[in-house]
Amino acid sequence: MDETTWRRRTGPALLAASIAFLLAYSWRVITAADGPAALVANIVIIVTWAAFVVDYLVRLAIAPRKWPWFRRHLPDLAITLIPVLRLVRVAKILTRLPGRRRTHAAALRTRIMVYGLASTAILIYIASLQVLDAERHADGATIISFGDALWWACVTATTTGFGDLTPVTTTGKLVGVVLMFGGVALAGIITATLASWVVERGARGDDAAATATRSDIHALQAEIAALRSSLESGESEGGDDRTVS
Repeated sequence: MDETTWRRRTGPALLAASIAFLLAYSWRVITAADGPAALVANIVIIVTWAAFVVDYLVRLAIAPRKWPWFRRHLPDLAITLIPVLRLVRVAKILTRLPGRRRTHAAALRTRIMVYGLASTAILIYIASLQVLDAERHADGATIISFGDALWWACVTATTTGFGDLTPVTTTGKLVGVVLMFGGVALAGIITATLASWVVERGARGDDAAATATRSDIHALQAEIAALRSSLESGESEGGDDRTVS
């Protein structure tokens, strides 16, 4: 069995596993589940996480060249460590919405924008859960509800940093560092994509103006040529009349 066949057979199951992982983790953290409820959530989290680890190891095992495969599939390693990142791939559907025909550059920008926005949303949501899980019962904690955690994640990802809510645990601070760097990177990608779109639109307008200018020049040249031909014809007829007289 090759990797393509393996991914085709396991793709839907792994997507369902990533959704189950997200729901179980969200439920456990937001509701502060305890006892049997927490046990069930932890079992779902461990089983789905194990499924992603097995998938990654199997694909690595069936790869003919292990090291080149590892280097080319670093995003898959990230998905193995953070299973909910697989949900970013679902955003691929949004890049195939029907519409007018687009250039290759426009299609690429659309994919970057969709993946960038989806990655940002998932990053903020997961960071909110992680910081709440780490901070909720810490001494002197200010992030004690999911609303607080979501607000903190948003202002941290955008590097606004109002300072009204700050993590006090080591885990919470590490989540903040990852969120800051990830937010800056994703914001840079989205900004660059928008700038590229603006530049292309401006260049398209310049090209249209240049085309119109060239058309005007061609029309003027044609008029000059016709006038010159008319003058030459008139001079020729005048010369013929003088010869006859």
